[in-house]
Amino acid sequence: MRRGRGGRHNFLSFLLWMLMLPLLGLLVLRMLPLSHAQGRAVPELTSFVIWTLPAFAFVLALSLLWRRRNLAALSLAAAALVVVWHLGYFLPTQTVSEAAVEATSPSDVDAPVADDDYLRLMTFNTRNGRADAAALVRAVRERRVEVLALQEVSWTFLDELGESGIHELLPHYVLGEASATDNGGINAIFSLQPLSRTSSNLMPTESSALAAGTVTLGERRLRFVSTHPNSPHLGGQGLWSEGLASVSELAGYDNAYVIMGDFNATWDHVGFRKLLGDSFLDAGEAAGEGLHLSFPANSVIPPLIEIDHIVYSKGAGIAVGQLETLQIAGSDHLALLATLEAS
Repeated sequence: MRRGRGGRHNFLSFLLWMLMLPLLGLLVLRMLPLSHAQGRAVPELTSFVIWTLPAFAFVLALSLLWRRRNLAALSLAAAALVVVWHLGYFLPTQTVSEAAVEATSPSDVDAPVADDDYLRLMTFNTRNGRADAAALVRAVRERRVEVLALQEVSWTFLDELGESGIHELLPHYVLGEASATDNGGINAIFSLQPLSRTSSNLMPTESSALAAGTVTLGERRLRFVSTHPNSPHLGGQGLWSEGLASVSELAGYDNAYVIMGDFNATWDHVGFRKLLGDSFLDAGEAAGEGLHLSFPANSVIPPLIEIDHIVYSKGAGIAVGQLETLQIAGSDHLALLATLEAS
C-alpha cells in the first residue's frame, strides 16, 4: 500500500512539475526586455503574471504535504519573486491623509468645493459609448467626482451625458480630436474647476488623440490627460508599444501631470514600467491598497487584469490614494476612482 501511495504521489508530483513549466514561462515573459516583449501573444500572456501567485501557493502547499523538497523550494522562490514584483500594491510608497479621505467621502452630502487641496478623480472606458450615461452621471454625483477622464467616447454618448446632467456637475470639458486612428472613440476630460491650456491633441500618437487641460489646485497647476493606447491584440503590438511610448514622452515637459485612462497594460508589462520610468508613479502600485482589477466587466468572467490606471508625476507635491473600482452598466471596464491630495 505504501508503494501504491508513493506511486500515486509521484505521478501527482509529475503533474505539478508540468504545471510549473507554463507558470515559470510567464515569469520569463515578464522579464523580457522591451525589444522582445512585443512578440506574438506575449503582451496578452504577461497580463496574467499576478495570477501565478495563487498557483505557486497551491503547488507549494502540495509539495510540502508530499515532502517534495525541490518542488517546494522552486515554488516558494517563484512566489516570493512575484510578491517582490508587486510589493507596492500592499506596502504604500505614498498615501493620502485622513483629511483627504474625509473630504472626498461619498457619504458626505455636501457637494465638492473647488478651493480645497483635494480632488476626487474617475477614469472610465465607455466601450464605444455604449455605457449607461445616466448611471455614469449618477456615479459622478454620488462619488463627488471633480475630474472625470473618459475613453472610447462617441458623439451620441456625449449627447446622452448632456441630457443626463453632466454639465451641471462638471461644466468644463475638453474633447480629444477625432481622427482615423481613434481607438474606439475619442478621449475626454470633464472638470468641476475651469480648465486652462486645453488641448484636443496634446502630442502626436497613433492612438486616440490625448485630451488635456490644466486644473489649479491650491498653489499647484496640474495637467490632466485622458489617454487610451491601442490594445496589444495580435498584429497590433507595434501600435500598442508606440502608444505607451508616446505617453512616456510627457516626462520631458515641465508640467505636473495626472494621466488617466485605459492604458491596455498592466504593471507586469515592461512597456508600462518603462513609461513610468523615474518620472511617474502608478497610483495603483504606489498606494499599497491592493489590486484594482478593472477588465473585463459586465461579464460572466470576473475582472482579471488591471489595465485602467491613474499615473502622476513624482515630486509634484501630490499623492493619489483611496482607490476603488465601480461597475457601470454597458461597459466592459470598471470605472477607477481615486482621491488626489496636494501636500
